[in-house]
Amino acid sequence: MIKKLLLVLIAAVAIGLFFHFNLHQLLTLDGLKGSMDQFSEYKAQSPFLVIGGFFLLYVLVTALSLPGAAILTLAAGALFGLIEGLLVASFASTVGATLAFLVSRYLLRDSIKQRFPERLAAIDAGVEKEGGFYLFTLRLVPVFPFFLINLLMGVTAIKSWTFYWVSQVGMIAGTFVFVNAGTQLAQIESLSGILSFNLILSFALLGVFPLIAKGILNMLKKRRVYKNYTKPKKFDRNMIVIGAGAGGLVTSYIAAAVKAKVTLIEAGEMGGDCLNYGCVPSKAVIKSAKIAEQIRHGEHYGLENATPQFSFKKVMARVHQVIADVAPHDSVERYTDLGVDVVKGYGKLIDPWTVEIKLNDGGTQTLTARTIVIATGARPFVPPLPGIEETGYVTSDTLWSKFAELDEAPKKLVVLGGGPIGSELAQSFSRLGSSVTQIEMSERIMIKEDLEVSKFAHEALVESGVNILTSHQALRCESRDGKKYIVVKHNDTEIDIEYDELLCAVGRSARLKGYGLEELGIETNRTVVTNEYLETLYPNIYAAGDIVGPYQFTHVAAHQGWYAAVNGLFGHLKKFKVDYRVIPWTTFIDPEVARVGLNEQDAIDKGIDYEITRFEFEELDRAITDSATKGFIKVITPKGKDKILGVTVVSEHAGDLIAEFVLAMKHGLGLNKILGTIHSYPTWAEGNKYAAGEWKRAHAPETVLNWLEKYHAWRRG
Repeated sequence: MIKKLLLVLIAAVAIGLFFHFNLHQLLTLDGLKGSMDQFSEYKAQSPFLVIGGFFLLYVLVTALSLPGAAILTLAAGALFGLIEGLLVASFASTVGATLAFLVSRYLLRDSIKQRFPERLAAIDAGVEKEGGFYLFTLRLVPVFPFFLINLLMGVTAIKSWTFYWVSQVGMIAGTFVFVNAGTQLAQIESLSGILSFNLILSFALLGVFPLIAKGILNMLKKRRVYKNYTKPKKFDRNMIVIGAGAGGLVTSYIAAAVKAKVTLIEAGEMGGDCLNYGCVPSKAVIKSAKIAEQIRHGEHYGLENATPQFSFKKVMARVHQVIADVAPHDSVERYTDLGVDVVKGYGKLIDPWTVEIKLNDGGTQTLTARTIVIATGARPFVPPLPGIEETGYVTSDTLWSKFAELDEAPKKLVVLGGGPIGSELAQSFSRLGSSVTQIEMSERIMIKEDLEVSKFAHEALVESGVNILTSHQALRCESRDGKKYIVVKHNDTEIDIEYDELLCAVGRSARLKGYGLEELGIETNRTVVTNEYLETLYPNIYAAGDIVGPYQFTHVAAHQGWYAAVNGLFGHLKKFKVDYRVIPWTTFIDPEVARVGLNEQDAIDKGIDYEITRFEFEELDRAITDSATKGFIKVITPKGKDKILGVTVVSEHAGDLIAEFVLAMKHGLGLNKILGTIHSYPTWAEGNKYAAGEWKRAHAPETVLNWLEKYHAWRRG
């Protein structure tokens, strides 16, 4: 900090001396004309000294962002002629600009990064990708103040060498114009005469040229990508969508809504994994399990504790009934009524515009489309453990049909995986009568959450009867004497764990095979590789949902579906980059864990100067009335500011409570805005307002309050 203050002081002194000795008067057109004879004499007597002094003066003026760089460029032409003057002015201006850039980076970048970490991260990402290109474009247009470019670029992460050489090349055109004008100094009446309208227009066109060149390069790239294929002269469809999960449904819905002719291809059940195997059935079984747990603990509500009487088969039947009740929302009939052509079958890319469909009824259909969207989703990943295929297992996809056949919950259930899916199902089936052992290789479950939240989740599952084994590595599965075992290693010791059913919940992998991606050379790396517009190698082929990532959430797949539809149909007019800035997620254990933005560990990793505001639900009236006071709201903000960087909510209804914070973050609303919003009493949502109130109380203006206390004492007499 002292070094920075010293640097600022030196710069301030230099600027002060510059104006104190009226050096700025020399850097005007009249001042330059009046002193040219004297400078010419100095040059004749000591040419190298004058060149060196001129170079240093130019560097100093540019580095300190002082007015007069344009006059010095004219002077270079008048003193040294076109060639020599261009060399001196070009290198001096670039060296000075780079010094200004470095000073700006040293003085400003860290503080700006602390205040606006997310915005600067987004800018840095863009600069890393195309910063040199945009800097070059700006340097070609002298209308934009160069000193401002120097200072602003210093705040970004562009490399110093890149800044230097791009500036050196980019400023040559403008420098040439002024140096050339300087050779005719006597004829110049004003600087505006140099930058005539025609010259400014020429520079503007020159500045646009890189954009035009980029467009030409993109066109050539497309031609190279498509060179082995013949584009149809006419298309059967505007868009073909492969996969009717959340991503595919939203994409086709939007396409039909804007009157595009769209075909949606799905071989399996409409609604994808979420409806049939994931979100919907798991939440249905979670609800049944929670009711059973409440019956066991009736004393919490003034009732008698009791053992819940239920048929496991009926519980599973209800799960399937819930799926059936939700299914019409995603049905073939509904989407047909919306204008979508739904085809049941397997779609495979034949070329960038053609899809071959192996129909479920045995036939084949071939369709062409100007745009194709791949939204084939993901499937549970099954670890390649020796013996696992022989002993058998279920996944979050297959357990619903397998368990529906059982008269009672599996007596001994092993859940492999400590993430959200594994934790939700482990707690639920434990509450429904299974003896559940949950195995996690990491040192804690729900590893993506804060340590505090992870510990809270661990305790909640243990309280529900789950035996959690962290830091245990699964080695193999074995069958001995009619019993099944999974062998795990902990601290170099092998342990046998008996089970009736093994549930694999260690993550999901994208469905990439069988859709023609390999044949077309579309790059995959665990997921389909796309750009920020969701375009694959072929600009007319998009991907959305779990097959893309980076978040395997239903709501993110739907979010991407909008971009795939709009960019696919209207990208030739305007493209939109996918916005991942505010993504919420919820783990539906009891109590729920919901999160948006940064958690505390993220803030530490990013080096953010943050503070935490907490509200405990034991202070909330509605939580007390519901006998559900376990949990808290944890808000991450920059030091001294109410801007919301991230929120974690642990409580009943946490997935609903987080929505207000998502809205606030999306639209840049701080905690003060939440505090000023009326919330119904008594509701769970009041917790959000009270959390904002905790922040306000911690940042109360003590000085003002002390004066107010004195004022009120004076008023009392």
